[in-house]
Amino acid sequence: MATLPTKLSDQLALIRESLKQRQKYIKKEYQAYGLELAKELRDWKNRSLYIRLAKTIDRKILDQARYFVKDHITGTVRSPKRLFMWKLKQLRS
Repeated sequence: MATLPTKLSDQLALIRESLKQRQKYIKKEYQAYGLELAKELRDWKNRSLYIRLAKTIDRKILDQARYFVKDHITGTVRSPKRLFMWKLKQLRS
């Protein structure tokens, strides 16, 4: 069963909440976005990579790759981080 897309306002609320929790360590918005991306892709050990991607790559491209991964059924994707990177590479070229 596929999950329904969430509202943008709900996602922004989650990012703001995450930012408040990590305010001690996070100074920029792209850092919060990168950490949310790492958490969503279940790849916490490479969180610095996602922060760097959030800083250097256009947010529209990152969101497209992110939603591509989210649109897949959870049980069918073995490695969401690999799928995300593949789609990101495809969108950038």
